[in-house]
Amino acid sequence: MRRTTFHRTTLVAAAAAALLVAGCGSGGGGSAAGSGASTPSGPTPASASPSPSPSLSPSAPPSPAPTASGTVCAPEVQLTAADTGRTVCLTQGGQLRLTLDGTQDRPWTTVKATGGALQATNAGIVIQPGDAVAAYKAVAPGTARLTATRPLCAKRPGQVSCLGIEQWTVTVTVTEP
Repeated sequence: MRRTTFHRTTLVAAAAAALLVAGCGSGGGGSAAGSGASTPSGPTPASASPSPSPSLSPSAPPSPAPTASGTVCAPEVQLTAADTGRTVCLTQGGQLRLTLDGTQDRPWTTVKATGGALQATNAGIVIQPGDAVAAYKAVAPGTARLTATRPLCAKRPGQVSCLGIEQWTVTVTVTEP
């Protein structure tokens, strides 16, 4: 017959699970270490309600107003490589700037814009080899697609490399102010 022994880690895990389950059922507030997603039961005084203003960094422009369709569009948009796959809304007359940080071994191609909603403007000087910098002005309501690519693997003479391509794409919707 085999003897079953509880190890200290088993007991700690069981205690942690019990505390977690007990904490999920409580209706009051939350701790500073929690996610802050708990909602108190019952009415809350007006002074305890969260501030309606969004949390913005001090240098961020004010929040844009929603359009007639309810979509929130900004007069200025900054994009990076992390924004790939996003759809952003820009008001007509607004500015869009983007910087894709690349390397000399894995350079970004020039950013291409399709559609008639954006017009290329002076983006400034690219200082680092491999980076792609672009700027556009929203000139007409409509949709534009921005794209750029770069190699997945560094190209170094005499070393194995791959032929994979990383694609960066952002869809820009331009609306009337």
